[in-house]
Amino acid sequence: MQPINASQQASALYRAHGPAAEAKVAEKIRACEASGETDQARDWKLIRHALRELKH
Repeated sequence: MQPINASQQASALYRAHGPAAEAKVAEKIRACEASGETDQARDWKLIRHALRELKH
């Protein structure tokens, strides 16, 4: 996933879920890691990072 795409995804998630967006992303990361989907987990981690950047 490209950094700009992660930023766009983070913005969309925040608009849709507000402060709960980070918890939803954390759930996605855990689910991907549990099922061995390492590439997807990496993408969700990029989104989490972009989401945290939005807050600052």
